[in-house]
Amino acid sequence: MEWIKLFYFGLGALTGSFLNVCIVRLPKEESILWPRSHCPHCQKQLPWYDLIPLLSYALVQGQCRFCQRKISIEYFIVELVTAFLAVWTFDQFGLRPQGFAYFLFVASLVVITVIDIHHRIIPDVISLGGTVLGFLLSFHFLDIGYGESLIGIFMGGGILLALAWTYFKFTKREGMGGGDIKLAAMIGAFLGYKSILLVLFLSSILGSFWGLLMILIKKEGLKSALPFGPFLAGAALIVLFYGDLLLTFLGYY
Repeated sequence: MEWIKLFYFGLGALTGSFLNVCIVRLPKEESILWPRSHCPHCQKQLPWYDLIPLLSYALVQGQCRFCQRKISIEYFIVELVTAFLAVWTFDQFGLRPQGFAYFLFVASLVVITVIDIHHRIIPDVISLGGTVLGFLLSFHFLDIGYGESLIGIFMGGGILLALAWTYFKFTKREGMGGGDIKLAAMIGAFLGYKSILLVLFLSSILGSFWGLLMILIKKEGLKSALPFGPFLAGAALIVLFYGDLLLTFLGYY
């Protein structure tokens, strides 16, 4: 029914508004609960009618009503993307504990992606906390069992750790941050060991494609820093929604 999709969309947009707070404050190690939302320029506290997801940004035309300075459209984009991801997630997994478990995973990937793009970091509170939470949820609320989740944790983090160590051993340069390794472990916790292999494969393809594109467009060298977290997150979303189809095609099922 269409009304339920509107409910999913609204729930996702509301969640996206909270994710924006996490994206801004977690890298600064600030509380995500206090103080209340305020203009990033003049610091004026925003009234409730300026905090309505999607609508408020459009009504104030992307600027603060107090100082009239522009507010990044990224806030709107995060809310919109999260809204569509909510529809996608609950359509597939239902409005039940399993659906909420996977939506929590999806929301975490959104926060990780934006923070990694801006700051080249992945907060431990999300990656490590998400790893523990994913393992606990696997006992009842995920499509995988706790054994698959546990193996996924060690395979996800272990494979990237081995690759990072090997790269450093031969080049004496850090090729992958610890945040990416912890993120891979978190993805393994939620998706299991079969899916984490597919995630690592797809993320390497996505990352390579983007790297080559940047070389062609911006003439960047191969040594240019490239955050890998967004590619891991993107591959995890693909596998979450289409993993069974891909694994069947590859002969795992």
